[in-house]
Amino acid sequence: MLAEWAEKGTPKQREYLHGMLLAEHESRQASRRQRLLSAARLPALKSLTGFDYSSVKFPEDYGREELTSLEFINRAEDLVLYGDVGTGKTHLASALVAAACREGIPARFFTTSSLVMQLRRAKDEGRLDRELANIAKNQLLAIDEFGYLPIDTEGARLLFQVIADGYEKRSLIITTNLEFSRWGTVFGDDNMAAAVIDRIVHHGRLLQFRGESYRVKHALMK
Repeated sequence: MLAEWAEKGTPKQREYLHGMLLAEHESRQASRRQRLLSAARLPALKSLTGFDYSSVKFPEDYGREELTSLEFINRAEDLVLYGDVGTGKTHLASALVAAACREGIPARFFTTSSLVMQLRRAKDEGRLDRELANIAKNQLLAIDEFGYLPIDTEGARLLFQVIADGYEKRSLIITTNLEFSRWGTVFGDDNMAAAVIDRIVHHGRLLQFRGESYRVKHALMK
């Protein structure tokens, strides 16, 4: 119908129609980006612009350009941001989630404890399947502060379910200060931890963070 009416219009009318449609498209895209950013539940809105990579050690076959292109999301690849406290792991994870939303990619940010609590509440209320389905709508999940707080047996199984369900379907970012050999202490089960690690390393990359805590370096309390 648009093509038919466009043919009937004068050059000026067609130019006006083209501009109007472009403006409408951009308006809808901007609204979608804002909805995705709100749904991501970021603790703070961060950007990749100006991020200090001096504390980050990349794998030999993977660098900053590959990371910021967000191509890992299209390939359903995973990232483990591992290292010292205060060196930018949460900042980078948040910035990647925000960047995905700005590209129209559904993404969600969780702390490990908030994700486990959300899943446990859903299970207690008999809506776990619906909750898992809502989480699965995201192409990128960031799970922050893995290993900072202990997880009970039920919580570990629920967390495992989210990770296992996303294998080769969506991307996962995990931030942690624990090496893989200690993940069993988080899950309370070495076999479950091994199964999680096996899935993550298959299509994943390890980014190591080393250095002094940014918060300590810029603290008012000396």
